[in-house]
Amino acid sequence: MINKSIQLTILFTVFITMSISAQSVFGKWKTIDDRTGLPKGVIEIYKKEGKMYGKVVKILEEGQEGRICDKCDGELKDKPVTGMEIITDGELHDDGEWKGKRLFDPEQAMTFRFKIWLNPENEDELKVRGYLAFIYRTQTWIRVEG
Repeated sequence: MINKSIQLTILFTVFITMSISAQSVFGKWKTIDDRTGLPKGVIEIYKKEGKMYGKVVKILEEGQEGRICDKCDGELKDKPVTGMEIITDGELHDDGEWKGKRLFDPEQAMTFRFKIWLNPENEDELKVRGYLAFIYRTQTWIRVEG
């Protein structure tokens, strides 16, 4: 009887440990410019009411730390990029990918449909694909610890 209890406790502990250590898309990610290979910023991806959102928490480009969205229209015109929501209303699909209609690029002041997923070969890499009609571009973002 004691052996059975110990086995169940060990099994439960292993299950909980695996669940806790499983990586997710949520957290902070360093964006890498797919053209230059240089880091651009840190985006925090979070869940709100079951949907995915993301905001700029830090600009990493030297001399651009206080950048404002001068190309933006409407309420975003001349607003700071830091703190700006750039991913809105992403929904989780059965294939494990998050998809939505608003991935905003403040540098170009353009909005894209998107698909976001963890790299299955490296869960510290996030694949972020923006679509404009049938044209798309994919970036790899790197997980930031802490």
